[in-house]
Amino acid sequence: MVDTDPSNYNLFLDFLDTLSGVGFRNIDRNHPLMMELEEIMEARNQFFYIGDLMQMKILFSSRGSLRMIGIEPGELNLNQFMELTHPDELQRLCLGRTLVIKLGQELYQAERGTRLLSTNFRMRNPSGEYSHIIVQCYFMYSPGPTKCVYFLKLHTNVDWYKRKKQKFHYYLGEDLSMFRYPDKELMETGILLSEREFEIIKLVAEGLNSEQIAEKLFLSINTVHTHRTNMLKKTGKENTSDLIFILKERVLK
Repeated sequence: MVDTDPSNYNLFLDFLDTLSGVGFRNIDRNHPLMMELEEIMEARNQFFYIGDLMQMKILFSSRGSLRMIGIEPGELNLNQFMELTHPDELQRLCLGRTLVIKLGQELYQAERGTRLLSTNFRMRNPSGEYSHIIVQCYFMYSPGPTKCVYFLKLHTNVDWYKRKKQKFHYYLGEDLSMFRYPDKELMETGILLSEREFEIIKLVAEGLNSEQIAEKLFLSINTVHTHRTNMLKKTGKENTSDLIFILKERVLK
């Protein structure tokens, strides 16, 4: 049985502390810490990569990228995730990228700090099918060898979790207790909106009215009104403005 002790995620933090001083360049895959991480990730069906957020460039990827998404570690680049993500979830991925850039800029300007961002997507595996993946991103400012914001992006297969159609996992903050092997409690931390509802509220946030949204999404106005009413019921908000405010704080940045 896979060991899901959350304390084992400390190994990822040890990895960051140990190798940030060399800018995560020329990492020795036979380094004892790297070998231990590879063994744990293989057992858990995980892989990670380290990126330079200022250059939007992957610096190093673990071997599991080939096993989980069919791409050799040395060939992995950020654009490939657009191709791998399920079409229904590309909008959230694009919003997530915008948020990632914003987080990086905040840490870079502050010259200190860390952040944790996690959510889940359906991602194509080597067999061509879509697996349920939770993505946990740990961001850290580093003053040297050059001033930079690095991010460790950990992918974990969670096909064991029966995803609810009207909910996706989401967390943004500094609580390191959330940086752990995903369990049911972690997976159910999130926002209770369907993909269609998420699409509609984003358009409302952009200033479109129900008639314009209906036209853009090829829906009836009644359907749009129904979705808007359901969103308020699910989130316990009295009006759409309150809902937009919460989503802007969490997702729509």
